[in-house]
Amino acid sequence: MGLSTHVLDTMHGTPAAGMQGALYRTQARGQTLLQRFVLNQDGRPAQGLLLDEAGLKPGRYRLVFEVAGYFRARAVTLPEPNFLDQVSLDFGVAQPAQHYHVPLLVSPWSYSTYRGS
Repeated sequence: MGLSTHVLDTMHGTPAAGMQGALYRTQARGQTLLQRFVLNQDGRPAQGLLLDEAGLKPGRYRLVFEVAGYFRARAVTLPEPNFLDQVSLDFGVAQPAQHYHVPLLVSPWSYSTYRGS
């Protein structure tokens, strides 16, 4: 089924169009960048799935979202230093034949995530 994500800007009540992100595979010896992406008008990566079922392997992953850059681009005045710069979501994949959807709800001061469907 693969790996997907979706980001909603809870400050403005909109998808986080234009937010930049990155996907890493993490292991004891460090992390490997798998891809960088920019969210489309729906708050999703333009290519759809980040990894398809063939590319999704059991193990640990990290999604990193450039939250401060996104809100600055939206002309939100942030303190210096800002409260959230990047949001990193570390998660495990135990059954790669299942769909792993990792949404993010975010504002300049808070975030929430869960395993979606």
